[in-house]
Amino acid sequence: MKDKIYVDTSVLGGFYDIEFEKDTKIFFNRILNKEFSVFISEITETELAFAPEKVKELVNLIPKECLTKLSITKEVDELANTYISEKALGKASLNDAYHIAIATVNKINVLVSWNFKHIVNLNKIRLFNSVNVKLGYSLIEIRCPKELISYD
Repeated sequence: MKDKIYVDTSVLGGFYDIEFEKDTKIFFNRILNKEFSVFISEITETELAFAPEKVKELVNLIPKECLTKLSITKEVDELANTYISEKALGKASLNDAYHIAIATVNKINVLVSWNFKHIVNLNKIRLFNSVNVKLGYSLIEIRCPKELISYD
């Protein structure tokens, strides 16, 4: 069974970012080889509206049979706002809270991001998971693309 991964916008942007390009492209090859079930959301699409065209086009390269777009539901909205009210994230980071809430509510195995300030951050992950446990959700696994590179 393929791992279900939620890819946030920073991963797509990392494809053309000097700092993250090499690891992102290696990780992206696993996506192109259909090794994952890939999930994005309407938040991803909203954020991509401001991205360069070449970054927007990356979503179209993901094999259609491996890609699912998730929406914001009332449950997602409530969880995202709880991350904010519980101070896991500030109000300015609502989109990041939505990424995490969407992945959590939809029982995605791993959220993948290059956002070390607000998402791939041990203290933040502990806060997200504290909220998740308190509300009866599973723990969320959050990793950067480098951690999903296969070294076989």
